[in-house]
Amino acid sequence: MNIERFGNGPHVYVGIHGWAGNHRTFAPLVPYLPVNAAFYCVDLPGYGKSPAPNGEWNIDSIATQLAEQVAQLHGRPVTLVGYCGGGNLAILTAAQLEHGIGRLVLIDPFAYMPLYFRIFTWGEFGRHAYTTTFASPMGRWFTNAALRKKRSGKTSLTQAFEKVDHELTLRAIRGFARFPSYTTFRDLHIPVDLAYGAHSFKAVKRSAELWRNVWPHARLHELIGAGHSPIVEATAQLSKIVFDVNA
Repeated sequence: MNIERFGNGPHVYVGIHGWAGNHRTFAPLVPYLPVNAAFYCVDLPGYGKSPAPNGEWNIDSIATQLAEQVAQLHGRPVTLVGYCGGGNLAILTAAQLEHGIGRLVLIDPFAYMPLYFRIFTWGEFGRHAYTTTFASPMGRWFTNAALRKKRSGKTSLTQAFEKVDHELTLRAIRGFARFPSYTTFRDLHIPVDLAYGAHSFKAVKRSAELWRNVWPHARLHELIGAGHSPIVEATAQLSKIVFDVNA
């Protein structure tokens, strides 16, 4: 997997994007990077500069690849920063490297896949639903308009789909659908920060509470003014959480 590094400090942060992003997903946070930190931003398989996997997009094998690469990074402690579906991969990676991870920062994470995403996993019907929603300019326009309450005025929730490999992205969505029950991770004993947009999806807000039930020690942060794109819509607020050296 391709990984882009920003900064050279000893405090290590690893950014893992969701199913329509790449390492540039975290670009808005880079100007806030402390001088004593290094931010490694990943291109998941098939995204950015990383080659696509053969066959299915398997989240377990991808988490294993991430764990292997994170283990080789110089500097400690390691904070895994996962956005949307990248949060699920961050959790799976942390489960393999629990003693090598200092903290998890989950940004607008899902504890489960809601029906409006799971529909894309339903065979040819799901493929057609995905194509109608994300693979055409008209579909993206209507979807973004329908989600206007889940974003700030100038933010697009579908722009990232303009240049993605749609076949790969559909495989990734189906891979994320195989994420285990959130209760599986009850024994993951590391510090966790859960940050979500105040105007994000109801499933995200419910997920935050579900994760909190699993990890009572987790800190919840509601990002004022943000929807499902808090990295763009609440950058300054979020940077204080991500790069909190006292966490």
